[in-house]
Amino acid sequence: MKSTSTLFPEIEKTIKALKPELISSERKALLHPLSLFMKNRMVSNELLNLNFICTHNSRRSHLSQVWAQTMGHYFDIPVQCYAAGTESTALYPMIAETLEKQGFQIQKLSDTLNPVYAIKHAPNDLPTIAFSKTLDNRFNPQSGFAAIMTCDSAAEACPVVSGAAARFAIMYEDPKAFDDTPQQAAKYEERSLQIATEMLYVFSQITK
Repeated sequence: MKSTSTLFPEIEKTIKALKPELISSERKALLHPLSLFMKNRMVSNELLNLNFICTHNSRRSHLSQVWAQTMGHYFDIPVQCYAAGTESTALYPMIAETLEKQGFQIQKLSDTLNPVYAIKHAPNDLPTIAFSKTLDNRFNPQSGFAAIMTCDSAAEACPVVSGAAARFAIMYEDPKAFDDTPQQAAKYEERSLQIATEMLYVFSQITK
């Protein structure tokens, strides 16, 4: 069941253009356990917190956090999404640029080496707060959350995530490989849309 509260029009347009039916059976097999975990938490009336984790918490984990939070709104599922890394760096500016082009309203709350961003997906919903942080940062949930590993190196570095109720490996290729190339903007958009499509699939399975 979709939320009656509207997203920003460009985001709604982006979501409606996604094609989750084209996700491969192999990827669906990786995504399904996360849907099941979320559904079980909801049935048990437990808090539903997702923490997306990659090494530097600068690209893929933030895209995943933002799109998962957006899909929670889209399907009216009470979820709170976070992002963390095995190291703390900064949200890469191209991530903010890519999300802004896809309809998100972004406000830079601090102008430091590790800026804090408020990323809004809907006019009447709270923004997603995005900044680079390590797993032990107190901004993150401390227990009962799903730890979703979005890169190989983070998965290898964190075979066990302290406090996590469950751990999932859903890897994405790093758009960083295309930084400072003519393909950069297109590759960041491609990765963002892939993550959006897979989060749409994950959340759609909960309501079935």
